[in-house]
Amino acid sequence: MTRLFKVVAVAAILGLVSGAAMAQTKLKWAHVYETSEAYHTAAVWAAGEIAKRTNNRYNVEVFPASSLGKETDINQGLTLGTVDIIYTGQLFAGRTYGPLAIGGAPYMFRDFAHWKAFSTSKLLDELADGYQQKNAGNKVAAITYYGERHVTSNKAINKPEDMKGLKIRVPDAPLYTMFPRAVGANPTPIAFAEVYLALQNGTVDAQENPLPTIDAKKFYEVQKFIVLTGHITDALLTIVGGPTWNKLSDADKQVFVAVLREAAGKATEEIVSIEQKLGAEFEKRGKTVTKVNRAPFREATMKLHNGPDATWDKATYDKLQAIK
Repeated sequence: MTRLFKVVAVAAILGLVSGAAMAQTKLKWAHVYETSEAYHTAAVWAAGEIAKRTNNRYNVEVFPASSLGKETDINQGLTLGTVDIIYTGQLFAGRTYGPLAIGGAPYMFRDFAHWKAFSTSKLLDELADGYQQKNAGNKVAAITYYGERHVTSNKAINKPEDMKGLKIRVPDAPLYTMFPRAVGANPTPIAFAEVYLALQNGTVDAQENPLPTIDAKKFYEVQKFIVLTGHITDALLTIVGGPTWNKLSDADKQVFVAVLREAAGKATEEIVSIEQKLGAEFEKRGKTVTKVNRAPFREATMKLHNGPDATWDKATYDKLQAIK
């Protein structure tokens, strides 16, 4: 009897251990940013919190710096199920559901306060729902402030006319070309991982990104001027792939959304803080930081907001502009 009891007990323990091991689900979170950036550190924090709050039933591994592919690749990977969570720009997500791209269009927001109000608005929820229905259940779980996008170049820029003919790198998503075209520049799509080399060898003369990205990617090393155009108040979406999202219980869905939104809040606060300091830091490094009058840049661009490049309708545009 004692021996039988021991055998049963051991079998039960082995079964529990085996069941626990089987119960853990490994997930991949992919993005194109450096390990030093706030987005990555927030993702790593979120991975730990998801494990903690689900009793280690989910093990999220974060893959930074395009290690699982360029931004286009990881967006495709969501639907294919080769990645489970990604950070991506609104314009990349907007390729499959155009209205979602509106938040990434140039001079779409009056200022950071306008963007902040949009980030918690019913309009964003509506856009996220539309994207989810169009994309096999991919869930937009959170939005993170990416920063104001500014131009860097090897020539002085003080007014829109100074950008005429300028060969400027933009991300490989159509709406990123709206601002350069509005001011007569020549937008050239190049993958994020290839920008530094393209600037270094003169393939392009300029690029545009937020100050924290210009710093993290060291673009300032191969550019003389940092021009504070603030042409896009940009953001990253945290998206959970439909194949993964649809397998989560309702309770686990709540955990994921809560954690991912907390992580987005942490990264947003850090980016705002970094942005406020970097202008002076670049000047210390010998760069010319130009505070242009944004009004003429804005006026040139806003003419295109509801033109043939718009992937949203006028009603959506009006809703966004009405947000206070």
